[in-house]
Amino acid sequence: MLSLLRETTHKKIVIVIPVYNDTQTIRQVAEGLLQQAPFQIIIVDDGSAIPVNTTLQGLPIVCLRHQVNLGQGAALQTGFAYALNLQPDIIITFDADGQHAVNDLHALIQPIIQQEAEVVLGSRFIEKYNNRIPFFRNITLKTGRFVNYLFCGILLSDAHNGLRAFSRAAIEKIVITENRMAHASEILFEISRHKLRYTEVPVTVQYTTYSRQKGQSSIDSVKVLFDLILHKLFR
Repeated sequence: MLSLLRETTHKKIVIVIPVYNDTQTIRQVAEGLLQQAPFQIIIVDDGSAIPVNTTLQGLPIVCLRHQVNLGQGAALQTGFAYALNLQPDIIITFDADGQHAVNDLHALIQPIIQQEAEVVLGSRFIEKYNNRIPFFRNITLKTGRFVNYLFCGILLSDAHNGLRAFSRAAIEKIVITENRMAHASEILFEISRHKLRYTEVPVTVQYTTYSRQKGQSSIDSVKVLFDLILHKLFR
């Protein structure tokens, strides 16, 4: 934690968290991040049935809200647009369901601080961490990495990991038009299109009963594939 605090003394780091009906976990997630370092946190409530700001009172964060549910991609784009107004050095995306570990943030931002990459993508497959990935989720992720390669030309070890870091210059170039889960592949399109330097770093994913319920179903994965095909045909 001390090393991360030292890094953030001369870097403005903004964390964007898309939220949809995550009142059960979001306060704990936000508090965990604030305890780690003086981050600026932007929470984008994507039309939750109960506005999540009711559970975040007293925390030094920005909470934006979509009046209707648009999808995680739309929430991230809203967060990115607001974050750029803050003139950050680094923007991090972080999930609201408690899957991500704050201890991974130091490794995540290092390649950008060292100017080795413009985009850093978390991966649960680089090293054998205690991720205990559910069987069908594991199959979906491994299939997804090859689908992404076919459509985006980028072969990652982890198809869709929501823990990412971007330099400000990278976010200024990346435009998300896919409102829902296909945004993760669209980000790879944008990395490839703009020839952004990227790397992966090992991260842990903490699977809980709650986070498994929030994850994508097999039907969702088919929808993502369909969206990718349309994106490839009409972009």
